[in-house]
Amino acid sequence: MDISAHLNLLLELIKTERKEEEEAYKRKRLHTDVKERVAQGVSWYPVVLNRHYIGTGEKIVIEIEKTHKTKEKHSFQGGASVSVFQNQSAEQRAISGVIARVKDHQMKIVLNTDTLPNDLQGSKLGVDLAYDESTFSEMEDAIRKVAKAGDNRLGSLRDVIYGLCQPKFENFEKMTFPSLNADQNRAVQLAVSAKDVALIHGPPGTGKTTTLAQAIKFVVDSEKQVLVCTPSNTSVDLLVEKLSAECLDVLRIGHPARISEVAISRSMDARIAAHPSFRELRAVRKKSVELREMALKYKRNYGRSERQQRQLLLQEVRSLRDEADLIERYIVQSLLDTAQVVISTLVGSNHYLLKSKTFKTLFIDEAAQSLEPACWIPMLKAERVIMAGDHQQLPPTVKSFEAGQKGLNYTLFERLMNTNTADVMLTMQYRMHQHIMSFPSEYFYKGQLIAAPNIRERSSLTGTVVEFVDTAGCGFTEQVNPKTLSTGNPEEAELLSKHLDLLLSELYDPPLLSGLSIGVIAPYSAQVDILQEKLVSIVENYELGDSLSVNTVDSFQGQERDIVYISLTRSNDKGEIGFLKNIRRMNVAITRAKLKLVVIGDSATLGSDRFYSAMIDYFQSLGAYHSAFEYLYTD
Repeated sequence: MDISAHLNLLLELIKTERKEEEEAYKRKRLHTDVKERVAQGVSWYPVVLNRHYIGTGEKIVIEIEKTHKTKEKHSFQGGASVSVFQNQSAEQRAISGVIARVKDHQMKIVLNTDTLPNDLQGSKLGVDLAYDESTFSEMEDAIRKVAKAGDNRLGSLRDVIYGLCQPKFENFEKMTFPSLNADQNRAVQLAVSAKDVALIHGPPGTGKTTTLAQAIKFVVDSEKQVLVCTPSNTSVDLLVEKLSAECLDVLRIGHPARISEVAISRSMDARIAAHPSFRELRAVRKKSVELREMALKYKRNYGRSERQQRQLLLQEVRSLRDEADLIERYIVQSLLDTAQVVISTLVGSNHYLLKSKTFKTLFIDEAAQSLEPACWIPMLKAERVIMAGDHQQLPPTVKSFEAGQKGLNYTLFERLMNTNTADVMLTMQYRMHQHIMSFPSEYFYKGQLIAAPNIRERSSLTGTVVEFVDTAGCGFTEQVNPKTLSTGNPEEAELLSKHLDLLLSELYDPPLLSGLSIGVIAPYSAQVDILQEKLVSIVENYELGDSLSVNTVDSFQGQERDIVYISLTRSNDKGEIGFLKNIRRMNVAITRAKLKLVVIGDSATLGSDRFYSAMIDYFQSLGAYHSAFEYLYTD
């Protein structure tokens, strides 16, 4: 490989992706008025400020609420960057912030300021989604540093990653963890003995995160501290919970608004507030504020002594602020020095608190979902890297079709899997009934997955463990939402609702529903919306509450449910399947199920694709193929 040419290509692809996101942002915000932005779901206007207060990390938090309680679809979610503005124009002065929570018509925002501007206490307030280009800047900077690396550790790691040198391993005495199976033990052995890179390939349900946690715990025992990163805040927080359960001292780096309630106690801001020296820090800050307010009470008409007094007070304020900064630096440094696991997103690893910090070992979880340039951000800080993931599941998100086609969606994990032997694949899976597991195992994993004995012998809930319900010939034609351009299929959603109702009625007596979790997955957001509406009555009738969830494939990544329904949605005369061609997403959807899997789709539309044809054949081989006509005319 010509490394220089490859890194230059990555820089161009980052620019292409940045331009795509920037143009999309401009189209949604800067080139439309506030009414249209509200309709597009990228603005809330008008809103009112209900209250404000100082939150975690001494940051200003505001809680706002829509004045019109209409139910529009929107793109706001926790962790997103926003700008809060006054009056209708997006050009008006705005205050940036990060969403902490969105629920119904209310939103909680952590502002990037330490005082509440007077503008925000007036009327005609609004909130826009904001464009944040810092991620692209961090990736570009990392790639440039990799390109410039010479005869040093970074240069050596780069040459191994790109195949100029083979990975090296130390000879460690063989270790065995009783809680892990043979493959998991081999994976830990490989990870801890790697001098530069090692991979843990974890297909669905094989205990990848459990294995990774044991490897981290073992390395911490010898190195005292490691850096752990994943591509998203959600996956970081899940790992925080897992590692904390292993009694590791975990320090979560990141913006408080982007950290879940489960992980917030491990965040830097919360740990600062819990530090023994924080009381002293807060007292100094409080005194500084009081003296500043006292100094600013002096008006224009005052004499020489008052002027001197004001100058002395302001000098004391500056002195107290310096003292507070010194105390805070001491607290932060003590936390960084003593933490066993420092954990963040890939981009968050370049947080200002970690700028000059280095680690011997870096662990990257969900590496197969991580953009190659983003992986290099934490890798700049490490001597070796252990990656865990599965390149047969969801790829990283790339919005530019051009950038994706030219290789931005090809990850370091997949590259390494294809170019060297520094990996161990976990084969024993503990989630799926064997009939659910067999097809994805054959198609994606060369038939190597094995159901654990207790899973293999598990009895089915009712009927066959898997079902394919074919809507061919029923006239269920897909529909495109003119506003979102997403695809839906109301009649298929109605059929799914009827099938689920029949299944639940069979389980209702005896009451097997207690404790069962149900996931309904659709590849298109429009179909998700239709299904959510269709299933309201079922949730109420069977008192399912939160045990039934409906969402896209991406939202179910890393999760599992006892019962899973998949609505394939596409049904047309041309055999066009669009988004469904990404069969890695279907692998994720299928492998969420533990006890029962029901797939609903149109074989006439899907059958020309090799993957879906093979899947339908597999269902037929188990006697699990049904026509939708069997359910259409039942009471």
